[in-house]
Amino acid sequence: MAAMDLEAEYNNRARVAESAAIIAGWARDAAAFREAWPHKRLALPYGPGERERLDLFLPMAEDGAAPRALLIHGGYWQALDRSWVSHFARGLVLSGVAVAVPSYDLCPGVPLTRIVAQMRAAAELLCRDDARLLAIGHSAGGHLAAMLLAGGRAGAALPMSGVFELEPLRATTIGTALNLTAEAARALSPRWMPAPGGPVHCVVGGDESNEFLRQTRDFAAAWDGSWEALPGRNHFTVLDPLTDPASPLVARARAMAAALA
Repeated sequence: MAAMDLEAEYNNRARVAESAAIIAGWARDAAAFREAWPHKRLALPYGPGERERLDLFLPMAEDGAAPRALLIHGGYWQALDRSWVSHFARGLVLSGVAVAVPSYDLCPGVPLTRIVAQMRAAAELLCRDDARLLAIGHSAGGHLAAMLLAGGRAGAALPMSGVFELEPLRATTIGTALNLTAEAARALSPRWMPAPGGPVHCVVGGDESNEFLRQTRDFAAAWDGSWEALPGRNHFTVLDPLTDPASPLVARARAMAAALA
């Protein structure tokens, strides 16, 4: 595939004309949710760095034995933080799941291997020495969710619009900040890792690019998982069902988390 084609396939902000307005709406809705939700612990440190913090939203005043999920934001490992996506925990916390939303350092300030290590540390804070955790992630966060399952720091994964093969990004503007060699890109691609055995269900927007649809389909097959394309959803609106406790997606995620509790 030509470099220009890859740019069109993976540059979602350019592909979705209303992406800036959607992301601005995330910031608004996330802030409102954090303000309104009474059972929370904000800015819990999982490491010494300024961005090594997570917000924990509890389904009740004490988390007790509630199922646990880690919800990882996207931004191609180069943008955003936890404050943009807090509201996507809403459906799960209203369904009885404790949801942690972490920030992490960004490329090119740190290498991608550092971000993977940070998410492992965040998972360990949430689950101590076990892997009874559902890892949910969007876009770059979908990659990180898969890496947690591959590394034994999650018991199940639900990546949404994930990037599971990093090699194609090297030919795009997105890949510049990642600064990955061909060998490193392959080594950090969950698609080429052995299937870890835990449940994995992949979600992608039905209106996403052919490459995102292909990556989702191929990764689910490689890891003996399942996948679905949500009709009418693009790379950004694919997350919307997470705000609704009555959505089929939240029901599936809750069942996956509860099976690990």
